[in-house]
Formats: sequence, C-alpha cells, structure tokens
Amino acid sequence: MRPIILVSTCLLLAGCSRERPKAPEQEPPPEREILPAAAQAPDPRPTVVAFGDSLSAGFGADPGKSYPDFLQKEIDGRGYHYHVVNAGVSGDTTTDGLERVGTVTALKPSIVIVEFGGNDGLRGLPVGTTRANLEQMILALEKAGAKVVLAGMTLPPNYGPDYIRSFEAVYRDLARQYRLPLLPFLLRGVGGHADLMQRDGIHPTGEGNRIVAQNVIETLKPLLRK
Repeated sequence: MRPIILVSTCLLLAGCSRERPKAPEQEPPPEREILPAAAQAPDPRPTVVAFGDSLSAGFGADPGKSYPDFLQKEIDGRGYHYHVVNAGVSGDTTTDGLERVGTVTALKPSIVIVEFGGNDGLRGLPVGTTRANLEQMILALEKAGAKVVLAGMTLPPNYGPDYIRSFEAVYRDLARQYRLPLLPFLLRGVGGHADLMQRDGIHPTGEGNRIVAQNVIETLKPLLRK
C-alpha cells in the first residue's frame, strides 16, 4: 500500500524539515480500483462515502479504527441512519481520485466527503491541475445526486508562501463557487499531537482517527436527516 502525505496545518508544521519532503511511493495494491468488500455489501440506508487517500483509508491504524469507522459510530450514536463507505486509497493524488470517481458514483451516495490534494502539493504539482481535478470530481458527484463536503489541505512552510496561499485557496474557492460545506482542517486537534499521531508524524493513531471523526460529524450534521 502506498503511504500518503496528506496533512493538516499543525501536522505539516510539526513534521517537516528544512528540505522539501519527498512523497514515498510504492506499487499500488492489486485492489486499487476496487472498493473494500464492506463498501459493496448491500445496505438499505443512504450512503456516506469517505473518498480520499490514506487519511480516509486509515493507513497504519488497526482494523476498524479508520476515521470512517469511527464516523459510522458517531452517526449511529446520534440516531442517524446512514451507511458509511470507506473509499480511501493510500497515496492517491487528485488525478487518481478523478480516475476513481466512477466507482463512487456507482454507489449512488447521498453524501461524499472529498479529501484529496495533499499528495499533489507535496509533489509540487501545478495548483491549476489540483483545482481542475477537484472541480471535475465535484461536478461528477453532484451530477450523480450526491451532496459534497470538501476537506481543505495545506503544505509545509518550506514550499513558499505564494505556492501555499494558492494551494489553500483552491479549497476555499471551490467551496464558495459550488456552495459546499468546507472542512478546513481534517486533523484539527490531532495533527502535531504526538500521542495522537503515528511515528511517521503523518497519520493519526486509532484514537486520533476517533477525533477526526468528531471533526467530520460536525460538518456533516446539517446534511444528515433522521
């Protein structure tokens, strides 16, 4: 499984060095284009899809302790009746996400949490490419009848203020243009906290993912119906 480099502000500031970090890459897993078996199981409830990279996939956390796993518990505990599908693939860029968007629309989701872009930024890809890919995902998902929640990203300070400002603005601008709920900081209260992060300083522990799910449910609540 390819590790991801998607991070929030505190996480990136805490974990970066003076040299620009490299995005470690491995061969994608054989099941890359296939959603987890749980995602394919029939369920009569409306579907919420966590669509992203390793922060959605739960890279490095124990089974059952990704943020989508905890999000399902949050939804159930609050009396909502939705089925959460984890469609995270570690290492994905926005280009990879755009290539996979059809597997998500095929689920006929009610809500999709779009969490991509960090790998684009850490590879120094053009901001315009990231924006165009995210926009195409949004359009495809909305055309399929899904409500889209956008998770914003940021980069380490050594990428330079101009690039960082342009990169962060992509999410704000798209959220404003398409009137989307924006989750500015997925790892709020988690990034930069050693007790909630794995040793790589990038991915949350199971407990960190539990807090991430709490961040997400607060953004989702206006969209959920009992």
